[in-house]
Formats: sequence, C-alpha cells, structure tokens
Amino acid sequence: MTIDTTYILPLAGIGVKADLLQAAAEESARVSLDKLKLSIISLFELQAKAAKLGIPPERVTRAVRVILRSFEVVPFYRGDVTEYAHSLKSLLRDYIDCVVVATAAALGEDLVTEDRDIHAAKKDVESRYGINVLSYRDLVSG
Repeated sequence: MTIDTTYILPLAGIGVKADLLQAAAEESARVSLDKLKLSIISLFELQAKAAKLGIPPERVTRAVRVILRSFEVVPFYRGDVTEYAHSLKSLLRDYIDCVVVATAAALGEDLVTEDRDIHAAKKDVESRYGINVLSYRDLVSG
C-alpha cells in the first residue's frame, strides 16, 4: 500500500488527526507497517512542512532516517512514475499529488490519502489506473 505524506508527518513531531502509523502499530488499522511504501517526494514535503512549522532540523533528519529504514521509498524519477504523473495532470492541479498517485499506480497498489483533490478524482483514478483510493477511515476500525 502506498501512503501519502500526511501519515509520515508525526514522525517529525507534526500532529495529524489521521495517524495511520500509530493505528497500524496498535493493530487497529487494516494495514501492516512492513507493507507500506511512499514516494521520495513525500520526504521533500515532510521537510518543507517541518521548516514552515519551525521543527528543528535534527528532528526532521531523524524522521527521514527512520522512514528510509522502515519503508520502501520509491523514486519519483522512475520512468513509469513520470509517465503516470504526466497523465494525471488532467485530473489533479498539484503536480506533487500527481507524483504520489503515480507512485501507487506504477506499483499497482492502493493509495491511502487524506487529500481532498485526490479523493475528488477518486472515480477517475480508480478506473484509469486500477487502484483503490482509500482514507484513514477506510482502514481504521472503530
């Protein structure tokens, strides 16, 4: 399963309501931590968000190290990811969102995201790329 940037933010001390990694660790999510993948562009987004919020660089560096050790991080410059990302420009305005969705599509895996624009294009993404677009609520029980 491919995860969006939102779910790695808590690793750098950025609070989110949809803490999928915590739910997975507590076994209240229908997802296994060792099966999660993300785009390397999510590391850029994490760093940018942390800088904006004044998170100390050391904390961000530690978070990135944990991510690189714990998850499969997929390069955005892979040919298939690049092709899918370009084809998604007609559905999504934010090119980083295109890359995140393209990563899931290239891997042939479901995407879990809280992004409104991606969810608004859910039907088109699912039919075009044969993947499911899910949210935290879809994976976490009770």
